[in-house]
Amino acid sequence: MSSPWHIFTGVSEPHSAAFPAAPPWRRFSEHGSPASSSEVPAASAGAIHTARTYRTAPAILDAINAALILRRPLLVTGPPGSGKSSLIQRVAYELQLGQVLVWPVNSRSTLKEGLYDYDAIGRLHDHSLEAGQRKNVSHYLRLRALGTALLPAARPRAILIDELDKADPDLPNDLLNIFEEGWYEIPELQRHGEANVSVRTADVALVTDTTSRKAEIQNGRVQCTEFPFVVLTSNGEREFPAAFLRRCIRIDLLAPDAQQMMDIVQSHLGAELMAKAKDQIADFLASDKGPAATDQLLNSLYIVHEVGGLSDAQVASVHATLTRPLD
Repeated sequence: MSSPWHIFTGVSEPHSAAFPAAPPWRRFSEHGSPASSSEVPAASAGAIHTARTYRTAPAILDAINAALILRRPLLVTGPPGSGKSSLIQRVAYELQLGQVLVWPVNSRSTLKEGLYDYDAIGRLHDHSLEAGQRKNVSHYLRLRALGTALLPAARPRAILIDELDKADPDLPNDLLNIFEEGWYEIPELQRHGEANVSVRTADVALVTDTTSRKAEIQNGRVQCTEFPFVVLTSNGEREFPAAFLRRCIRIDLLAPDAQQMMDIVQSHLGAELMAKAKDQIADFLASDKGPAATDQLLNSLYIVHEVGGLSDAQVASVHATLTRPLD
């Protein structure tokens, strides 16, 4: 249930509510570098649909709002298909945080990969072809998702660091300074010696845009002014260091109960279809064949009720095919 101190309710339409001031130990503005000259891109149609149809469990509202107000990362653990990566879309939609930046983690991911790319080979190749006429080093740099999220901004950016438990064991520890201090350096720019350099960001430009989105970086250092809203997801497949957990607000997402599942189905497919599908929803939740994800049920219901024209045997076959256990 929403409380007076909640800036995120999980049910409101988009609003520009002011963020309460960060705690003194989470304020970075006095050390900030110049802000990006470009506006934050709007969310895509698909992201807006995900946000509007996401149903936020009242039990996790306190944790989400605490992460927002305290400027702390939110570590979300839950089984596949429980809505871990959709949660941030709902928050960004309601609080008008713009396009969500995404860093999909894998076993080879490093902190630098999350911050920026530097194409050293491309720069060397261009230098050899152009008879020593060097392009500006910024031509070969691009900020990645985390690096873009830490740019100075009037409101926090939203970034999803997805499936952290797939990462190398060192990555959570490598994130500690970023999460605590809110800054990073780009040695390639510091060696270059220019005080102010324009660098491309990770923002995906709209189809109608004709120029890349860029940010001004001073002296090769990026310092956030408002710590971003960071959501890290985990399937619960590994443990994280205590020092890392101390810096996060943690929540566990459980599989939806019957009422929550009906709400989810109604939000995606409408009240009329939900009423027709009550028996299938109950059978799905009661199954003891193994774990399955909510979107598997939605896929089955869409084909059975929206496409239609199936015999009883075909309905059973489609449902069995599309809701196979994940293990």
